[in-house]
Amino acid sequence: MMIGGGGGGYRQLDDESDFEALLSPDGSLSVCGFGSLLSERSARSTFSELKNFRVATLRGFRRVFCHAAPIFFERGIANEETREFSSLNVEPCEGESLLVTVFEIAKKEIPSFIERENEFRFLVVVPESLDGTPFTTEAVLCARYSDEEYFQVRCKGSKEIYYQRYGRHNIHKIWRDDILPCRVYLRHCVLAAKNLGQAAYDNFLDHTFISDRKTTIREYLATTGSGIMEEEPPEHLRSRYGA
Repeated sequence: MMIGGGGGGYRQLDDESDFEALLSPDGSLSVCGFGSLLSERSARSTFSELKNFRVATLRGFRRVFCHAAPIFFERGIANEETREFSSLNVEPCEGESLLVTVFEIAKKEIPSFIERENEFRFLVVVPESLDGTPFTTEAVLCARYSDEEYFQVRCKGSKEIYYQRYGRHNIHKIWRDDILPCRVYLRHCVLAAKNLGQAAYDNFLDHTFISDRKTTIREYLATTGSGIMEEEPPEHLRSRYGA
């Protein structure tokens, strides 16, 4: 399936065989990181056999905090009252350009990758090196899905499956334009970008938006989100969401 966006379309991966078709000769799969996976430590805690972690450019997408994430409720860092429980997603946007990370994972890690990111749309993209040279290997990007497709395709129309994954956290809509970034997670992503260098740091601040798609993270941290960068993660999450 082709998904429109920007000046062109993107192939969508629908099952494990689609992922395996992208494997390189050595049996590895390239993956793009745009949020917590900007942190090599986080990436390695998720993918134990990660290789070749590097920074790349991804054109035609923007980052938006509009994804209600159950993991933040499970970890005790979601604030339902203030609606600060959003994770990041990326979505096609003509003219935008992101600095992301790219790395390779082993074939055996594909099933757990698909399951862990089951609410996202898996797209095939071609990142570029920082000098603008397109990669010779295609990569997988977890992009924005839709509530309707998620329920019908990933939950197979089952209210019980949806309840186990989202409903039990009082999440009745995944992709929303009225939620704010989870504070601990936002701080982690900003620090991860900063650790990649000034260019990645500035790109994250100026090309990542809250769910209104108007307010950049730089603007948000200077106003409504002031103080977030001074807050330490809870002790039990210090290693996962630290600098």
